[in-house]
Amino acid sequence: MVLVLVPALAGCGSGDRAWGGGPPADAGGPASPAHARPVAAPAGEAFYRPPAPLPAGRPGDVLWWRPVPAAGQFAALGARVFQVLYLSSGALGRPTAVSGTVLVPARPTDDAPILGYAPGTQGLGDDCAASKGLAVGVNLAVGALSEALRRGWIVAVPDYEGLGTPGEHTYVVGPAEGHALLDIVRATPRVAGLTGPAHRRVGLTGYSQGGGAAVWAAQLAPAYAPDLDVRGVAAGGVPADLEAVERGLDGKGAAGLELAAAVGLDAAYPELRLDALLTTPGRSVFAAVRTACALALVTGYAGERIADLTTTDPMTLPRWRARLAENTLGRVAPRVPLYLYHATSDSLVAFGQAAGLRAAYCARRVAVTWAPFPGDHIDGVGRTTGALQFLADRFAGIPTRGNC
Repeated sequence: MVLVLVPALAGCGSGDRAWGGGPPADAGGPASPAHARPVAAPAGEAFYRPPAPLPAGRPGDVLWWRPVPAAGQFAALGARVFQVLYLSSGALGRPTAVSGTVLVPARPTDDAPILGYAPGTQGLGDDCAASKGLAVGVNLAVGALSEALRRGWIVAVPDYEGLGTPGEHTYVVGPAEGHALLDIVRATPRVAGLTGPAHRRVGLTGYSQGGGAAVWAAQLAPAYAPDLDVRGVAAGGVPADLEAVERGLDGKGAAGLELAAAVGLDAAYPELRLDALLTTPGRSVFAAVRTACALALVTGYAGERIADLTTTDPMTLPRWRARLAENTLGRVAPRVPLYLYHATSDSLVAFGQAAGLRAAYCARRVAVTWAPFPGDHIDGVGRTTGALQFLADRFAGIPTRGNC
């Protein structure tokens, strides 16, 4: 058992209720005061199981955390690694607990900025959670995270709702993912033992699913997390229009990602009732999808069409179309500069809808730096130098007008 400090949580009821007064306004503001009592973080997998019902608190409050031995590149850099369980909000504003990882460089400065790093697709099963791979130094994001640590930044990486923790993962559901990212940034000062400036500079980044989460966080931050000093967002491979992305995947080699998105939407919005639409073969396929990790989702369901697995294609139903519309980016202008990059021949996340997001933000006078590049989706995974430099410039206070 590891001795940690858990704040005295105050302000809301159990996990079955929304945050008092509604999530955007009343969930905003800093986490609870630093009144704390020593408790032991549960060992092993019990770490990921929050108290039931959830204790009262505010988004970003820490339930518990534990240090884990740094491995791989993190060990070579002398970084400290912590796993954390914290309060956040689901898509409908209900309190939830989310797990994640906080990485602290060997010698952080008193005013070191915080990078909120939203991971790309990990999968839907609890074993796929990024925090479990990062604990042993294995994840596609390790290179980017290591570069951020070399720059002296503190890094916060959420697992997202229902990934590692109980319940189903709300995969590609924008509000849930944006909340999870903003709230682990809120939780980070307590976990990392920071005593410097109360309002640290914050940057947000991610690729693919993580790119969508980062941009959603940018849209949500002014109302949901006004206490955070977000300076900029760098996002690649963004699934801005879920309907366009899913139609581009249907029946193709990576159709499993479309099926995962259907599971994620259904997990966030109970009225969608996916199970009631499944055929007998569909039930079998979706049962496997619900526990699959990223590689299986990308390669294991080639050629599947959602209409062949359901009695009615969900994408034709008004209740599904309404939630897809709610999860479309570009209708609200972020108040911070954006760096958006996307592969021009992207076979997983359609390029056209990403270009449409850029156009929508430019029309709303957002300072967008648009950086398309040749290649397919996978080619952007390690393409982080431009994104991190963009954020470094924002941390330094260098202005940008973008290239709209």
